[in-house]
Amino acid sequence: MPKVKAEKKSRQHQDVKNQGIMFNTGIGQHILKNPLVVNGIIEKVGGCSNDALCCHSSVLSTHASRVCVCRFQAALRPTDVVLEVGPGTGNMTVKLLEKAKKVVACELDGRLVAELQKRVQCTPMQTKLQILVGDVLKTDLPFFDICVANLPYQISSPFVFKLLLHRPFFRCAVLMFQREFAMRLVAQPGDKLYCRLSINTQLLARVDHLMKVGKNNFRPPPKVESSVVRIEPKNPPPPVNFQEWDGLVRIAFVRKNKTLNAAFKSTAVEQLLEKNYRIHCSVHNVEVPADFSITKKIEGVLQEAEFSEKRARSMDIDDFMVLLHAFNAAGIHFS
Repeated sequence: MPKVKAEKKSRQHQDVKNQGIMFNTGIGQHILKNPLVVNGIIEKVGGCSNDALCCHSSVLSTHASRVCVCRFQAALRPTDVVLEVGPGTGNMTVKLLEKAKKVVACELDGRLVAELQKRVQCTPMQTKLQILVGDVLKTDLPFFDICVANLPYQISSPFVFKLLLHRPFFRCAVLMFQREFAMRLVAQPGDKLYCRLSINTQLLARVDHLMKVGKNNFRPPPKVESSVVRIEPKNPPPPVNFQEWDGLVRIAFVRKNKTLNAAFKSTAVEQLLEKNYRIHCSVHNVEVPADFSITKKIEGVLQEAEFSEKRARSMDIDDFMVLLHAFNAAGIHFS
């Protein structure tokens, strides 16, 4: 009789089977398995992201050294409450529990919740762990000092802004994202990846790229590389209405390579701004002339502020602040 070939099983399949859990990659379940990376991330919560500055602080000016030390010395403290999003099987959770006062872990998958509870059961860490079961985007976040998260791509952007608009302020967040998303967060004017996400995040926070994490550090491995970034919210926040700001930035970045003069000539944009302008005039008892033209009004603001020929791809936060003030002073609003 011919031999029956045994079914081939990959090492990854065998590891998962041995652990008793099949991870759902459809919702971004890629568990960080490398303990060196886990330790590195925890150290980065308080370490300096600018290794070059730290290693060569002797050649820096006194002021630059002081800024470096003050900005990045906020290490994980024994009094800290840590919010961990996507704890998985708890590889990072147990490390955080050793250092922090309390860890609040938010997990969507009930199977992983059970694994996490099993892992700390009958240990001193059990009383320090609180688990929130559910979708983090639909969950009211508690008070926390530090946030640590390994996030799937589909919720990365909404989670970042949920975090940045959270009150009271937290000290910092160390977050793992797909590499391209992380690079968008830290992109500067003129960079290929510079976009609305970049400028909105940098308006509300200081963002630093900390480290790259290869796909083989996860089980099962994702299709793309990852990166870790640290986000420190600006406290106090900038004195700007974020809805107004985002309305302006959204229009400018729809076609970031176009001049602003061209970007504002969209029919939909003109209709929205004319509606807002008429509401503004009505509230302030200002009469709108019969021959009023929103197109000419917008062109006039852009020309007077010298932004007609500028492009969103090369504009920084200060540029958009000046432009928003010019529009608002002329009675044109974006929310």
